[in-house]
Amino acid sequence: MISGSDRLKKVHSDIRGPLYQEALRMEANGIPVLKLNTGNPGRFGFGIPESVRRALADHIEEAVPYCDVRGMKEAREAIAAYHLSCGFRGVTADDVFIGNGVSEIASMIMSSLIGSGDEILLPSPCYSLWSNNTYLCGGVPVFYRCDPDNEWNPDLADIESKITKNTKAILLINPNNPTGAVYSKKTLLKVAGLARKHHLVILSDEIYDRLVMDVPYYSMAALAPDLPVVTFNGLSKSHIICGFRCGWMIFSDPNDELSEVRSGVMKLASMRLCGNALTQLVIPAAMEDTASTRAMMVPGGRLYEQSKATMEGLAKIDGVTFVPNRAAFYLFPGLDAKKFDFVDAEDFAMQFLHEEKVLVIPGPGFDWHEDLRFRIVMLPEPERLTEAMAKLANFLDRHRK
Repeated sequence: MISGSDRLKKVHSDIRGPLYQEALRMEANGIPVLKLNTGNPGRFGFGIPESVRRALADHIEEAVPYCDVRGMKEAREAIAAYHLSCGFRGVTADDVFIGNGVSEIASMIMSSLIGSGDEILLPSPCYSLWSNNTYLCGGVPVFYRCDPDNEWNPDLADIESKITKNTKAILLINPNNPTGAVYSKKTLLKVAGLARKHHLVILSDEIYDRLVMDVPYYSMAALAPDLPVVTFNGLSKSHIICGFRCGWMIFSDPNDELSEVRSGVMKLASMRLCGNALTQLVIPAAMEDTASTRAMMVPGGRLYEQSKATMEGLAKIDGVTFVPNRAAFYLFPGLDAKKFDFVDAEDFAMQFLHEEKVLVIPGPGFDWHEDLRFRIVMLPEPERLTEAMAKLANFLDRHRK
């Protein structure tokens, strides 16, 4: 037996893990499953915007050769212009790196920033992309608590209590996956204050910034123009092109503190030659097309109505609590463990899958261990989500103590 890398031992991807594999086994045996495990709008009837379709068709020949390792110039210029419109200061196309989704870009930044033994503050709950990349680069993830009693905003006291001499960076996921929260301006300014006080790099995953309901939204780099901030974004969800794998990061670094990190990113970008050039063709048109995205987020729009249907269904169930969804299409409800006979969140999710044929992901899949929670992805049509919440109600009634 040849042993594998020890850096993979703590890596987990529960969204496509054992529960998902069990759902696939059930489907292979002719049992239909409603999959509420992954944010993949194209699987639920969302269509590609016409602006993206035209851009791809009209410029396809431009994607034949390799492009700049950082990304096509026109695409990077469009990205820089977008972030300037969001309040960023002084950024240009040269500050942008385009990759095959934020997944690839996250790997690049983490490998360039976090070395063996370096600590990074990650939110709990956390999208596992970030904790997994910490393990892979030999770093140490230190989880700070996000507070469901404060609309899932980060707990500032908990963050500061976990900063050590080895802490190098803090990650924000805002808007948040898995909670659907949008952080307050007050919270973000206090996080910036901690980063300033302890000389930390801020990594800000903002890929859902265009999928915000009618609440104020603030980008971290706009609120803290004096700090080194790396912002992550992309088109997978806002323009329904997950399979295109189109993501980027943009460096806001007014004092040139991240020059060594950027050099590392450049090395990694060069190793993979370039990001998918076909994908980059659509970026300028997509960044101009705000209407197709916004239409999903207002009354009558699919994401708005799906969120409404889910929350209305959950509100009728005794023993279920949730913080209302404010962005994207996620909800992270909790169950009162005293009222039900489940051993833990994984037991709940597996039994729910087997009995009601609905797949959700339990809280530990997002590094949340405080109480019994699970993530719902609200992407099916409103009527299907209403039906799924009714199934959940019936299921929980059967499992009451």
